[in-house]
Amino acid sequence: MGRTGRWFSIEHWKIEPDIVCIAKSIASGIPLSATVARSNLMDWEGGSHASTFGGNPVACAAGLAVIDVIKEENLLENATKQGNRIMRRLGDLKNECEILGDVRGMGLMIGAEIVEDKESKKPGIDKAKEIMLRCWRRGIALVTGGVSTLRIAPPLNITEELVDKALDIIEDVTKEVNEEN
Repeated sequence: MGRTGRWFSIEHWKIEPDIVCIAKSIASGIPLSATVARSNLMDWEGGSHASTFGGNPVACAAGLAVIDVIKEENLLENATKQGNRIMRRLGDLKNECEILGDVRGMGLMIGAEIVEDKESKKPGIDKAKEIMLRCWRRGIALVTGGVSTLRIAPPLNITEELVDKALDIIEDVTKEVNEEN
């Protein structure tokens, strides 16, 4: 929710979904989920649906607070701004490193594919794991997604200063691993 610079990523394509399932980020770590749909789809008989993460007063209050913070702190705009910054820097790094393949994403949901080399585009599984481990040792928590893609998904309220510090580390580590290639 909000990670791509819009409340929901589907909004980038101007699609109006019938149903949206929301969980995890809606209450910033407190167990809560929601199913949002048009009223003609939500005409279930009382008691016909239950959820282990369905609302309770504390979780619902947390969810409302999260929505307020996202609005008040302009976090959708921040996700777009900082995401663009990350994409620019990773695009520059891609030109310098043979092992950095496709860089893709929106807002603060970014993937940087690690390859053996740009020509074969063979997934660089061990290289991605090595970059992830070295970044972790230097204070940056990255995880892989898919086969060999580094998933970069910082918090919505990340500052420009922290983005630059994190990218300095990611760039240094990626260049190190690239030189060892």
